[in-house]
Amino acid sequence: MREILSDLSDAMSDPDPVRRAQIQMKRPLPKRFYKEVSIGQTSDGYSILLDGRAVRTPAKQLLAVDTATLADRLKEEWEAQGEEIDPAKMPVTRLVNTALDGVADNRQAVFDEIVRFAGTDMICYRADSPERLVEQQREGWDPVLDWAATTLGARFILAEGVMHQEQPQPAITAFAAALAKFDSPLALACIHTVTTLTGSAILALAFAHGRLDAEAVWKLAHIDEDWQIEHWGTDEEAFRRRELRWHELEVAAGVFSAVTSG
Repeated sequence: MREILSDLSDAMSDPDPVRRAQIQMKRPLPKRFYKEVSIGQTSDGYSILLDGRAVRTPAKQLLAVDTATLADRLKEEWEAQGEEIDPAKMPVTRLVNTALDGVADNRQAVFDEIVRFAGTDMICYRADSPERLVEQQREGWDPVLDWAATTLGARFILAEGVMHQEQPQPAITAFAAALAKFDSPLALACIHTVTTLTGSAILALAFAHGRLDAEAVWKLAHIDEDWQIEHWGTDEEAFRRRELRWHELEVAAGVFSAVTSG
């Protein structure tokens, strides 16, 4: 079983959902080798068992989570596999693998990367034209920045165009303090996922603090893109990529809620 799960690791770990799909299309899917999926309890939490044997991550760690709710979601993914095991249909497993194998021993590095995103955050960079796009950015993003300033004490500076604007250190420090509340590997993995999918650590933190839900984050992250689509249209590949990324964000949001709600 370990060999089969290791064979799946490439397709389950690539950060780009489209790239994962392409990897998967080039290789045959492994056959399902188990009949029963169950949940076991250990000192590490709730583990997933296939015919009584514990599932392990690509790095050979026990696939275990802290909450029964999240364990149920993992169990559902493994149960839903048909004659073949399809990593594309196991996004929760993939995210948990990322947290256990990639974040747990590198928590500070992941934390620091999210904070760096805030230093060049998308919603701080504004268009100077056309007027309607400027207005949409202002209406969508200003309330989030106002929340960060008044609630977190993080007062970010706006800039026009793409020229780098150094953010005040007190704003970065306040942002980091607000992020530090979420110190579990899986919570950080979820926030990092939302950050990279949207290009905005501030939107991701607003989601984590309950200021925005997943749909609002997605809508605000795509103000510029939606304006372009409205005026110039889109193509099938871009639409497919966007749909896959939205699904990734939905999964991260759901896992985050399961982790933080207990």
